[in-house]
Amino acid sequence: MRLDFTALSPRTAYQWMASTIVPRPIAWVSTISADGRPNLAPFSFFQGVCAHPPTLLFVPVNNRQGGKKDTVRNIEAVPEFVVNLVSHALAEQMNATAAQLPHGDSEFERFGVAAAASEQVRPPRVAAAPVAFECRLHQIVNIGEGPLAAHVIFGRILAAHVRDDVLGADGLPDAGRLDLIGRLGGEDYTTTRDHFSLVRPD
Repeated sequence: MRLDFTALSPRTAYQWMASTIVPRPIAWVSTISADGRPNLAPFSFFQGVCAHPPTLLFVPVNNRQGGKKDTVRNIEAVPEFVVNLVSHALAEQMNATAAQLPHGDSEFERFGVAAAASEQVRPPRVAAAPVAFECRLHQIVNIGEGPLAAHVIFGRILAAHVRDDVLGADGLPDAGRLDLIGRLGGEDYTTTRDHFSLVRPD
């Protein structure tokens, strides 16, 4: 089978990409509006970029009308955010926050997600997240226009909050204890409990 992506509709291209670029970690991103209203939304186009300086990226796509999501609008107004990682125990709450709420409504309040104050940025973090990265905006790169076009948001990591119970004997996070979820195609997910090891060559 061969797919000509230049001939696919954006929706069909997205379906094929989301079903093959797997598993994808989930950035559960908290932001705050200029008038102080918090927002919380999940994004599965998410990855680390580099460690010098510590940088990550996530990618909000436009809504079905081709407009920017609240996350993007908030970061443009207040260039700070928190990337919260999602454990299996938080999966249902994370999924609920993907709902489209009126601009300014807080997913923290609507879906009962406990918040905690951040230290170096204004948006709150998810209190129960196994890991939360406080970030300052580095750059937004706009790709395309209209529905399913994207805003690639690069963030400089300023601080991380890591729950003590997810650390292994070596003092670093243990994949099984983190129990993070990753997005597969459609409505399917996987967890970091299912893993194997390979020794990298020198």
